[in-house]
Amino acid sequence: MNSPKVTLDQWRTLQAVIDYGGYAQAADHLHRSQSSVSYAVKRLQELLGLKLLHIEGRKAVLSDAGKILLQRSRQLLADASLIEQQAHHLEQGWEAEIRLAVESAFPTQILMKALKQFEPLSQKTRIRLQEVVLSGAEEALLNGDADLVISPYIPQGFLGEELIQINFVAVANPGHALHQLGRSLTTHDLNRETQVIVSDSGKKGIDAGWLSGSQRWAVNSLESARKIISNGLGFGWLPEKDIEQQLKDKQLKYLPLNKGLCHTGILYLVYADLNQVGPATRQLAEVLKQLSR
Repeated sequence: MNSPKVTLDQWRTLQAVIDYGGYAQAADHLHRSQSSVSYAVKRLQELLGLKLLHIEGRKAVLSDAGKILLQRSRQLLADASLIEQQAHHLEQGWEAEIRLAVESAFPTQILMKALKQFEPLSQKTRIRLQEVVLSGAEEALLNGDADLVISPYIPQGFLGEELIQINFVAVANPGHALHQLGRSLTTHDLNRETQVIVSDSGKKGIDAGWLSGSQRWAVNSLESARKIISNGLGFGWLPEKDIEQQLKDKQLKYLPLNKGLCHTGILYLVYADLNQVGPATRQLAEVLKQLSR
């Protein structure tokens, strides 16, 4: 087998030139001199016998061949990074950190119980917790920002399993105008009032769970939505498990809908890479599954 002529550092340098828009910007990012960055890319092209990029104005632009090879090089560097991560895991025994991304609809009380139960088992493994909404879970996986994700769907190319069913119910403060009508509500009634929804945290900007004709307020978390709705500033669908206390304290009240009072969603437990899952991540996943049954 022939040894590669090109080093990982040369591919990394080319990526930086393209990602940051030029040689000077890449040099700043890599904490190197501009001349060393320029030489690395020049040498890369000489070794390959291909023109990979050219300069338009002050910006580095890829050739057709450069676009193909740059994409392949990204996978190459990602694979190299995974090998190093796996070596670290083997050396340490358990992962130093688990990056956990959790869909905001997942019951807070279950999450807290899971983390509390995992803590004495963790062998000092740190948890980096990120709350996501809708496509934010997929984005965390695709960007390599999470090791374990609780998501409303399993993104293409990933493996996961059903974790829990979530019931969303339509509610408003007892003093809200919708409760003052004293009858079953229609879609027309709802469309005259402000609906509170939670925005997609991902770049896809998926719209879900809102009525097309209603005035809407968008917030970044279910906790914010719960607070706004509890204070009589709108209505919305919230996870029933998370608002049990507010219903009991009469801060919230089910809307009298003949249809659509409740809708159900399923959350999945998804692994970033099942072949690279370490013992700590597996242990945390088992705790989450046990408590979600």
